[in-house]
Amino acid sequence: MNSAAIDALPLLPFFQPASGGQRYCLLHLPPPGRSARGGILYVHPFTEELNKSRHVAAAQARAFASSGYSVLQIDLFGCGDSSGDFGEARWDIWHNDLHLACAWLAQRVDGPLTVWGLRLGALLALDFASRAPLPLARLLLWQPELDGRRSIDRFLRLRLATSMLASSTREVPGQARATLAKGEAVEVAGYLLAPELALAIDGVSAAALLPAVPVYWLNYQAPEQTCAPVPSLARQWREHGAAVHVASFGDGPFWHSGELLACPQLLDATRKLCHDWLGEERTRP
Repeated sequence: MNSAAIDALPLLPFFQPASGGQRYCLLHLPPPGRSARGGILYVHPFTEELNKSRHVAAAQARAFASSGYSVLQIDLFGCGDSSGDFGEARWDIWHNDLHLACAWLAQRVDGPLTVWGLRLGALLALDFASRAPLPLARLLLWQPELDGRRSIDRFLRLRLATSMLASSTREVPGQARATLAKGEAVEVAGYLLAPELALAIDGVSAAALLPAVPVYWLNYQAPEQTCAPVPSLARQWREHGAAVHVASFGDGPFWHSGELLACPQLLDATRKLCHDWLGEERTRP
């Protein structure tokens, strides 16, 4: 299907009632007259990475829809256009949002259900899959965060870096962590991080989660890397019997890039890696 036809695929925006208000959803549908082969739920990344990556996720969602899948993008509670402020967001609320979205898809789409996540959204997808009440067929992980505490530490370093540039009182390393430990929220790059959310994310590690479904994992490969190494966690999962398929892409770290990257290599690598369930050949003529 050419790009013009993909861009013309049916698109349904709507608000889904949920706890604490409503969630903004965007449903990408297969071509008219074609029944869906399954459903795909997209789990977006954390804070500003959501905004940086929205256009790439939408392009991939359209590509999945052109292959016959119904793809649901949902803004989690406190994120994007959904109800709530980020400071009110909680890990368990996000779990409930994914449950709601999966149940919504399962009621309307026959076929297997795939959960696809980016960055912290991939870690949330892994955690969700470990206790999902609905059967899942597979996980697709784009540049997954593997350790929640490291993810929060990296986020807090943005606050430290900003304070070092300020002419007023500068923050010392560890100050934000100490504030969270006292049960107080901290503001980072315009986002109010609640201690409850930080603590919950701290406690999630991909190393402690053995996927029960096939995993399709894509990582960014920098230009100076001659070959993309298989992540050590992927090897560990394989040793414990998990089916893990790994590939790389070279477009760049679009989730925090200062410019919007189109990422054709990522979309092509995803198509090739997932060819067994997309029903497409590995390469095009």
